[in-house]
Amino acid sequence: MHNAPAEHERQILDQFTKQAEPFARAPSHSTEESLRVLLETAEVAPEDEVLDVACGPGIVACAMAEIARQVTGLDVVPAMLDQARQLQQRKQLSNVNWQLGKADALPFDNDSFSLVVTRYSFHHLLEPKAALAEMKRVCRTHGRVVVADVTPEAALADHFDQLERLRDPSHTHALPVAELLRMGEALGLRLHEKAAYRLDVSVDELLAGSFPPEANAERYRHSVRADIGVNRLSIEAYESDGALRFRFPISVVAWLK
Repeated sequence: MHNAPAEHERQILDQFTKQAEPFARAPSHSTEESLRVLLETAEVAPEDEVLDVACGPGIVACAMAEIARQVTGLDVVPAMLDQARQLQQRKQLSNVNWQLGKADALPFDNDSFSLVVTRYSFHHLLEPKAALAEMKRVCRTHGRVVVADVTPEAALADHFDQLERLRDPSHTHALPVAELLRMGEALGLRLHEKAAYRLDVSVDELLAGSFPPEANAERYRHSVRADIGVNRLSIEAYESDGALRFRFPISVVAWLK
């Protein structure tokens, strides 16, 4: 990958400490449709004990806590966990707790959870396979391991990665869905369910919640605009009422352990 581990961790902490508040407020991260697809594909049930890996500001963890018995949210960025606690308080949820920790070294015993999930995190990890192996380890036998992330077309993934690194230097590699499926199979996980949707976002909203160098922000905007009607970036870029927008390709994959 393009970053050494120590430098990459510094970038993660830098970017997501800055992004914590705008990330929590961004409408695209809390759309009813995106949460519905994830909850349905994960088959969240009242008896579940859930771990949300790289939970960010707690959007998924709190949505699952409205159904599941108990939810734990884990993230490496303290500022994100602060946002998650605020969301929990607003929603008046008593069955969620928060843990500081890394996705590739989960601080939990084997077989601790019936459902282990992560959303929009794998494209920030240097070693997503290590994180998936850890998710499998802490999941109980017959439990579900679920990953939701951006999955560009395989032939366009390199172009997509170059675009996203302009906006966020902590971006590593967005896995095409076939690559993600192979990763799960290599770890002995059994495919249970998968779904896909497009996450419609405003470029202005994205850039307002990111902290790229000024020149990169303009290059990002130019690259998206140049892709309208071309789709070389796998994002279906378009303009609406003068606003530049595009649609992230998202896949949700659920495996059984």
